[in-house]
Amino acid sequence: MKRGFYTIMAAQFFSSLADNALFVAAVELLRSSGAPRWQGAALVPMFALFYVILAPWVGAFADSRPKGRVMFISNAIKIVGCMLMLFGGHPILAYAVVGLGAAAYSPAKYGILTELLPPSQLVKANGWIEGLTIGSIILGVVLGGQLLGQRLAPWLLSFDLPGIDTGIDTPPEAAIATLILVYAIAAAFNLRIPHTGVEMRPMPINKMTLLADFWRCNSRLWRDRLGQISLATTTLFWGVSGNMRFIVLAWAAAALGYGTTQAASLVGVVALGTAAGAVWASMKVRLDRAIGVLPLGVLMGVLLAAMVLIHHLWLAVPFLVALGALGGYIVVPMNALLQHRGHNLMGAGRSIAVQNFNEQACILGLGALYSLMMGVGLHAFTAILLFGGVVVLSMLAIMAWHRHNLRRYPVEVEQLLTLARSDRTHG
Repeated sequence: MKRGFYTIMAAQFFSSLADNALFVAAVELLRSSGAPRWQGAALVPMFALFYVILAPWVGAFADSRPKGRVMFISNAIKIVGCMLMLFGGHPILAYAVVGLGAAAYSPAKYGILTELLPPSQLVKANGWIEGLTIGSIILGVVLGGQLLGQRLAPWLLSFDLPGIDTGIDTPPEAAIATLILVYAIAAAFNLRIPHTGVEMRPMPINKMTLLADFWRCNSRLWRDRLGQISLATTTLFWGVSGNMRFIVLAWAAAALGYGTTQAASLVGVVALGTAAGAVWASMKVRLDRAIGVLPLGVLMGVLLAAMVLIHHLWLAVPFLVALGALGGYIVVPMNALLQHRGHNLMGAGRSIAVQNFNEQACILGLGALYSLMMGVGLHAFTAILLFGGVVVLSMLAIMAWHRHNLRRYPVEVEQLLTLARSDRTHG
């Protein structure tokens, strides 16, 4: 890998670590304050809100300046969100501000890969990035749970600044204060990311012109015979997996009687499987063979629905690992193929913004649905069955869509696959 790739990995690790630990802390902050159940579920769609609202602009912003600088600004925004949560802001609104930072961060994080590496290394790079990201999810949810636990929380609360009343009096508040330091570490790595030498694309004076440009890019990717399949698959995957953190917390409480600290560890178990699947895919799947992973998506939906049958920890752990591994094996080749097509069609930052818009809109919609179900008192098992059914039916529809493309546009699809086999197609 080229110089700078490992710095990107380090920055991504610490930023994602803090994101996931903060989610656990925010859930506990709401629970400890007596907030209704739907507010905990609402954290997920609120985090996705700015991904959707700002999608026309964040991609162009990422393409307008060095991506390391964009990532630094994004982590600074996340720190502001933590401060709001810590000092009186409503956790849901403060978490939306953290989501604003994440929305700006993502086009730079993934877009820099296509600037730095040729197509032949994109699946491998995505495997490492996704594997590391999932590793940070594992450690992040575990870290969040431990920061709230009976060992670390009293120790953190014992720290005092002489002459200053910080107002940090509860375990969730102590956890959030600690995570500000983790975001600061990520920001320090961002400053070390080298310039890739790719020409910047200045943002227009009239920023509203980007709205029309974004919709053209969105339409262009959805019309591409490979881009549309990979975009549909990643949109579905992230729509479901984005809500899985809270679903696993709710399932662990209902099926195993677990509290936040114990349930957070099971979220990490799913992430462990995803990391293994991502790394395995990075070694086994070539870019031009990425479509071959689609049938595994149907199996993933079946396993998701089957969670309702699991009521023992000894069975839950390998089951959740297998569920995560399937997801990781699917999403890495699909992400790489989508980045490749987007880079060739419109540029790295804009294509990632389009991807984020669709994926986060799915997270927002499914998260809003889950929050509604919690609000009307439906059981967590009902939501899990619903999500599993959505995955199965959607993956069958995507597979049928690709078969239709192969029958009706065989020459065009083959030309796109030929481009995926050649490193000369990336500038």
